[in-house]
Amino acid sequence: MPRRTPQFALDRLRTPRRFPGFLKTASVCVLIAGLLSPFSRAMAAEASPVNAAAAANDYCGGQCSDILPPGENGNATLAQILLNQAFGTQPGHAEDQLGPYAGLPTGYSSLTDAKINSFFDDASFGVPSGQVASTEKPAGRGDVTIVRDKKTGVPHITGTTRYGTEFGAGYAAAEDRLWLMDVFRHVGRGQLTAFAGGAASNQGLEQEFWRNAPYTEADLQAQIDNAVARAGARGQQALADVDAYLAGVNAYIDASDSGRYFPGEYVLTGHKDAITNAGTIEHFKVTDLVALASVIGSLFGSGGGGEVNNALSLLAAQAKYGVEEGTKVWESFRERNDPEAVLTVHDGRGFPYAAKPAGAQGEALPDAGSVTQEPLVHDRTGSAATAAAKGASTTAAKTSLSSARRGMSNALVVGGKSTASGHPVAVFGPQTGYFAPQLLMLQEIQGPGISARGASFAGLSMYVELGRGQDYSWSATTSGQDIIDTYAVELCQDDHHYLYHGTCTAMDKVEQTNSWKPTVADGTAAGSYTMRVWRTKYGPVEYRATVGGKKVAYTTLRSSFLHEADSIIGFQMLNDPDFVKGPQDFQQATQHINYTFNWFYADSAHVAYYNSGDNPVRASGVDAEFPVWARQTYEWRNWDPATNTADYTPASAHPNSVDQDYYISWNNKQALDYTTASWGDGSVHRGNLLEDRVKKLVAAGGVTRASLTQAMADAALADLRAQDVLPGLLKVINSSAVTDSTAAAAVSELQAWVTAGAKRTETSAGSKAYANADAIRILDAWWPLLVRAEFEPGLGSDLYTAITNNLPVDESPSAGHGPTGSHAGSAFQYGWWSYVDKDIRAVLGEQVRGPLAQKYCGGGSLSACRDVLISTLKQAAGMTAAQVYPGDDQCSAGDQWCADSIAQRALGGIKHGKISWQNRPTFQQVVEYTGHR
Repeated sequence: MPRRTPQFALDRLRTPRRFPGFLKTASVCVLIAGLLSPFSRAMAAEASPVNAAAAANDYCGGQCSDILPPGENGNATLAQILLNQAFGTQPGHAEDQLGPYAGLPTGYSSLTDAKINSFFDDASFGVPSGQVASTEKPAGRGDVTIVRDKKTGVPHITGTTRYGTEFGAGYAAAEDRLWLMDVFRHVGRGQLTAFAGGAASNQGLEQEFWRNAPYTEADLQAQIDNAVARAGARGQQALADVDAYLAGVNAYIDASDSGRYFPGEYVLTGHKDAITNAGTIEHFKVTDLVALASVIGSLFGSGGGGEVNNALSLLAAQAKYGVEEGTKVWESFRERNDPEAVLTVHDGRGFPYAAKPAGAQGEALPDAGSVTQEPLVHDRTGSAATAAAKGASTTAAKTSLSSARRGMSNALVVGGKSTASGHPVAVFGPQTGYFAPQLLMLQEIQGPGISARGASFAGLSMYVELGRGQDYSWSATTSGQDIIDTYAVELCQDDHHYLYHGTCTAMDKVEQTNSWKPTVADGTAAGSYTMRVWRTKYGPVEYRATVGGKKVAYTTLRSSFLHEADSIIGFQMLNDPDFVKGPQDFQQATQHINYTFNWFYADSAHVAYYNSGDNPVRASGVDAEFPVWARQTYEWRNWDPATNTADYTPASAHPNSVDQDYYISWNNKQALDYTTASWGDGSVHRGNLLEDRVKKLVAAGGVTRASLTQAMADAALADLRAQDVLPGLLKVINSSAVTDSTAAAAVSELQAWVTAGAKRTETSAGSKAYANADAIRILDAWWPLLVRAEFEPGLGSDLYTAITNNLPVDESPSAGHGPTGSHAGSAFQYGWWSYVDKDIRAVLGEQVRGPLAQKYCGGGSLSACRDVLISTLKQAAGMTAAQVYPGDDQCSAGDQWCADSIAQRALGGIKHGKISWQNRPTFQQVVEYTGHR
């Protein structure tokens, strides 16, 4: 029987609304009685001599650890799903990594190296003989063995042939994530609703991704063909690996179908019959993996966009202040190259990219009031026409068209000169959100030309994408430099023809029609719609407008469009022990990754960094911030529209470094002169939470795995606003005696919180109540009030609103933001903290490098600014917890802890309890190598 949820770590389970009343206890018991049958995976529990040998190539000396909640097992049979829904029981290894992960916020203060694996798992190669839970030969093959360990159930795949190794990787992936893989291949094809149901969230998800990657089947096939052709022998090997991987996936589908232990979601969504086993689970094919890659790349690795919103806010600034002064104001808020921004490469070198040109050429700014968003969804019927469905479409469009990509992820890497052992130490990983099952999966792969352990996105796990090799580890954070440009194509003949090099050319219409009906899993009423995208050589149409009276369509061109499969070569290299032997090899491998990421490396002697992505070489004078005319003069240099290839900036022009004293990254600015597409790289960024702590550790020396993990964990609980901005606000308020009793009490609460460290942490483990709860409530209520009162009077409502469309005001833990809405963990990536900080310091008369163009708080008067702050503070102090935290489908109104809490968003039938908030990578490694080959 699967073990029960550990209640000491997790909040109670709630039966989700999408599994309706038939899941009452009595009927569940009847169903389970018929479903608990001899159909199960056949695995022999025996020791594996293969893994003992494999561990000989491990140079980490037991000092590599990792964690990936909730658990490795992301598949559940129908019986297991029903048990979970009725009684909260969990399939084996479905959440055994969630408790240790959740325990770090209250356990890190006493952390030592010896205690690290109380909160992480041993990431050494191999499985000790006494820890082998099972051994299997997938599909009876003699050239590959999958061993799973007792503690976490992670697959350790060892092959004697390359084909067998990859076959095993595919088989293990399907064992652990088949349903999730199927969900996301349908997301990538814009077919989720037809596959999984028409819930408004499903509608929004497929729309968000298909808008930016509206591929036909021919497009998907061409991408793998072209990627293989360009990469020579490595490309051919990649294709062979993919073919073997898919064979493994499909072998598991066949085995689980005939054995009737396939994921129960196929029954609940109507694809399989629980009694007769009628129905089909479609085999995977190569183009499915390209569709999967397009989702992951769009979500985490495609910086840029937002040029139309940028243009609208610039025009609003110029309307308010005039062209010259308005442009200055706009540039001061844009902070393209802010001198106070925290940097990853801090050795003084600059890497100019996407800078403001001396004289902009080819700009195509819209006429005032002429911009309309291109509709994606047409012909709505049934539940597709509800307010909830239309709201989901609005949110999806806003997310996909914004430059504010929620990349998340962080890294702390310290060179050996500052560590206790003399070996580098790294604590790093990606924040990929919290899902059940998780988007990533853990594995170890050992075979000819492959030796790695770590995490990979489900369905793309032919290689480890983030993890460790024999004597090195690597990880990534989202970088967000601009690889997307907006072009104004001039229309001719009608709304669906445009001028291309002087010739009136028809746009290509790409459509996807979806329909759905209620199922057990999703009771959403029947409905349907058609998604329609008009594609040009300059990319898909996103907006329509007039420019100087001429009708135009604004299109977005992404350098990775039609190149979703290209990065496979870089990951192949990272897994190859014969290729990566040091930091320069690591950098060469990551240069083959065309998505926008910051990559970090550590071995026993060196640390390194490289910023990847196909950065297009723009025409002289083109400002990447704004739309430009779709004319040959302003195209990317040597751009070929047939293949969407161009000249890209050389590797040396990308921020890169070897053996800097330390590196930090939390999606902050990479280096001097390197402009990212998103706004907010100013004086206060969540990267400062890492920078301050790691810099202090390095100055003191003697850094250990435990102390660097403590720095990460401490930053993960910090409220950025309270730590870096609130002291200045209180300084203004306390510039005169506070006589109002309400304000004085609030100031006292806030000051006590700052003194205590400005963290959002429980009073004790499992208390579900914050220390300094009143101060936290006050700041959560105060921040949006004070920002509006500080800036809107000076900017005017039109400009204030336009800039908030570029950069949201706040991103507190309880706010709904990013692809998963609330309860997503990641917080404080985007907000007005830098603007408030710079403005308040200016009003106080303090030095500000890269100031805003004007003083806003109180019109620049200290006393008037103080009045604004006290007035809004009193208003905030008077708001109840229920007003500040209004409740949602997870929490009751007024429950502060719950409002912040992290929920594992269900992508299948298994539910998990909520955990206390922490702002931390989802998959995380703690590594310190003791030797090298």
